[in-house]
Amino acid sequence: MKRLLNTSLFYAVFGLAAGLFYREFTNVYNFTGWTPLSVLHTHALMLGMFTFLILLLFEKVFHITQHKKFKPFYMIYNIGLLSTLLMLTVRGVTTVLGTDLTSGANAAISGVAGLAHILLTVAIIQLFILLYTIIGNENNLVKSSQKE
Repeated sequence: MKRLLNTSLFYAVFGLAAGLFYREFTNVYNFTGWTPLSVLHTHALMLGMFTFLILLLFEKVFHITQHKKFKPFYMIYNIGLLSTLLMLTVRGVTTVLGTDLTSGANAAISGVAGLAHILLTVAIIQLFILLYTIIGNENNLVKSSQKE
Protein backbone atom coordinates (compact mmCIF):
# COMPACT_ATOMS: atom_id res chain seq x y z
CA MET A 1 0.00 0.00 0.00
CA LYS A 2 2.87 2.33 0.77
CA ARG A 3 4.20 2.03 -2.77
CA LEU A 4 0.84 3.12 -4.21
CA LEU A 5 0.68 6.07 -1.83
CA ASN A 6 4.27 7.08 -2.64
CA THR A 7 3.60 6.80 -6.37
CA SER A 8 0.51 8.96 -6.00
CA LEU A 9 2.48 11.52 -4.02
CA PHE A 10 5.23 11.57 -6.66
CA TYR A 11 2.72 12.38 -9.41
CA ALA A 12 1.01 14.98 -7.19
CA VAL A 13 4.29 16.81 -6.61
CA PHE A 14 5.21 16.45 -10.29
CA GLY A 15 1.81 17.74 -11.39
CA LEU A 16 1.90 20.74 -9.08
CA ALA A 17 5.45 21.56 -10.11
CA ALA A 18 4.48 21.19 -13.78
CA GLY A 19 1.66 23.68 -13.33
CA LEU A 20 4.02 26.16 -11.72
CA PHE A 21 6.65 25.57 -14.41
CA TYR A 22 4.07 26.15 -17.17
CA ARG A 23 2.92 29.42 -15.67
CA GLU A 24 6.38 30.82 -14.98
CA PHE A 25 8.10 29.52 -18.11
CA THR A 26 5.47 30.97 -20.43
CA ASN A 27 5.56 34.27 -18.51
CA VAL A 28 9.35 34.55 -18.79
CA TYR A 29 9.13 34.11 -22.58
CA ASN A 30 5.91 36.17 -22.93
CA PHE A 31 4.31 33.20 -24.63
CA THR A 32 0.54 33.47 -25.07
CA GLY A 33 -0.29 30.62 -27.48
CA TRP A 34 -1.19 27.02 -26.77
CA THR A 35 1.53 24.67 -25.60
CA PRO A 36 1.48 21.06 -24.42
CA LEU A 37 2.84 22.39 -21.12
CA SER A 38 -0.69 23.63 -20.41
CA VAL A 39 -1.97 20.05 -20.08
CA LEU A 40 1.13 18.55 -18.46
CA HIS A 41 -0.06 19.15 -14.90
CA THR A 42 -3.54 17.74 -15.52
CA HIS A 43 -2.07 14.60 -17.11
CA ALA A 44 0.19 14.09 -14.09
CA LEU A 45 -2.58 14.72 -11.58
CA MET A 46 -5.31 12.67 -13.24
CA LEU A 47 -3.34 9.80 -14.78
CA GLY A 48 -0.81 9.73 -11.95
CA MET A 49 -2.02 10.98 -8.60
CA PHE A 50 -5.73 10.14 -8.88
CA THR A 51 -5.17 6.78 -10.58
CA PHE A 52 -2.89 5.60 -7.79
CA LEU A 53 -5.18 6.98 -5.08
CA ILE A 54 -8.02 4.93 -6.59
CA LEU A 55 -5.75 1.89 -6.80
CA LEU A 56 -4.97 2.42 -3.13
CA LEU A 57 -8.67 1.92 -2.41
CA PHE A 58 -8.69 -1.25 -4.53
CA GLU A 59 -5.67 -2.45 -2.58
CA LYS A 60 -7.48 -1.91 0.70
CA VAL A 61 -10.50 -3.91 -0.44
CA PHE A 62 -9.08 -6.49 -2.88
CA HIS A 63 -5.32 -6.59 -2.12
CA ILE A 64 -4.52 -6.10 -5.81
CA THR A 65 -0.77 -5.72 -5.28
CA GLN A 66 -0.61 -9.33 -4.12
CA HIS A 67 -1.80 -10.56 -7.51
CA LYS A 68 0.85 -11.70 -9.99
CA LYS A 69 -0.65 -9.50 -12.72
CA PHE A 70 -0.19 -6.29 -10.73
CA LYS A 71 3.57 -5.84 -11.08
CA PRO A 72 3.59 -5.90 -14.91
CA PHE A 73 0.70 -3.41 -14.95
CA TYR A 74 2.48 -1.14 -12.47
CA MET A 75 5.74 -1.12 -14.40
CA ILE A 76 4.22 -0.66 -17.85
CA TYR A 77 1.81 2.04 -16.65
CA ASN A 78 4.55 4.07 -14.99
CA ILE A 79 6.90 3.77 -17.96
CA GLY A 80 4.09 4.83 -20.28
CA LEU A 81 2.98 7.73 -18.10
CA LEU A 82 6.49 9.02 -17.41
CA SER A 83 7.31 8.83 -21.13
CA THR A 84 4.10 10.69 -21.96
CA LEU A 85 4.89 13.40 -19.42
CA LEU A 86 8.44 13.69 -20.71
CA MET A 87 7.29 14.10 -24.31
CA LEU A 88 4.68 16.69 -23.28
CA THR A 89 7.48 18.58 -21.55
CA VAL A 90 9.86 18.35 -24.52
CA ARG A 91 7.19 19.34 -27.03
CA GLY A 92 5.96 22.14 -24.76
CA VAL A 93 9.39 23.63 -24.12
CA THR A 94 10.28 23.58 -27.82
CA THR A 95 6.94 25.23 -28.61
CA VAL A 96 7.46 28.05 -26.11
CA LEU A 97 11.05 28.59 -27.22
CA GLY A 98 9.99 28.57 -30.87
CA THR A 99 12.59 25.91 -31.66
CA ASP A 100 12.61 24.81 -35.28
CA LEU A 101 12.83 21.04 -35.06
CA THR A 102 14.19 18.92 -37.85
CA SER A 103 11.70 16.52 -39.35
CA GLY A 104 13.61 13.69 -37.67
CA ALA A 105 13.45 15.30 -34.22
CA ASN A 106 9.77 16.10 -34.70
CA ALA A 107 9.08 12.51 -35.76
CA ALA A 108 11.10 11.16 -32.82
CA ILE A 109 9.08 13.17 -30.30
CA SER A 110 5.81 12.10 -31.91
CA GLY A 111 6.98 8.49 -32.12
CA VAL A 112 7.99 8.26 -28.48
CA ALA A 113 4.73 9.96 -27.44
CA GLY A 114 2.80 7.43 -29.54
CA LEU A 115 4.65 4.50 -28.00
CA ALA A 116 4.03 5.94 -24.54
CA HIS A 117 0.30 6.12 -25.25
CA ILE A 118 0.37 2.53 -26.50
CA LEU A 119 2.03 1.47 -23.24
CA LEU A 120 -0.65 3.29 -21.26
CA THR A 121 -3.33 1.53 -23.29
CA VAL A 122 -1.75 -1.88 -22.70
CA ALA A 123 -1.46 -1.15 -18.98
CA ILE A 124 -5.10 -0.05 -18.72
CA ILE A 125 -6.18 -3.27 -20.43
CA GLN A 126 -3.99 -5.21 -17.99
CA LEU A 127 -5.60 -3.37 -15.07
CA PHE A 128 -9.11 -4.29 -16.19
CA ILE A 129 -8.10 -7.91 -16.72
CA LEU A 130 -6.65 -7.90 -13.21
CA LEU A 131 -9.78 -6.35 -11.72
CA TYR A 132 -12.09 -8.74 -13.56
CA THR A 133 -9.94 -11.66 -12.38
CA ILE A 134 -10.05 -10.52 -8.76
CA ILE A 135 -13.74 -9.65 -8.75
CA GLY A 136 -14.55 -12.91 -10.54
CA ASN A 137 -12.69 -14.81 -7.84
CA GLU A 138 -14.53 -12.85 -5.13
CA ASN A 139 -17.89 -13.76 -6.72
CA ASN A 140 -16.89 -17.44 -6.91
CA LEU A 141 -15.96 -17.42 -3.23
CA VAL A 142 -19.30 -15.86 -2.29
CA LYS A 143 -21.26 -18.36 -4.42
CA SER A 144 -19.38 -21.34 -3.01
CA SER A 145 -19.88 -20.18 0.58
CA GLN A 146 -23.63 -19.70 -0.05
CA LYS A 147 -23.96 -23.30 -1.27
CA GLU A 148 -22.61 -24.65 2.02
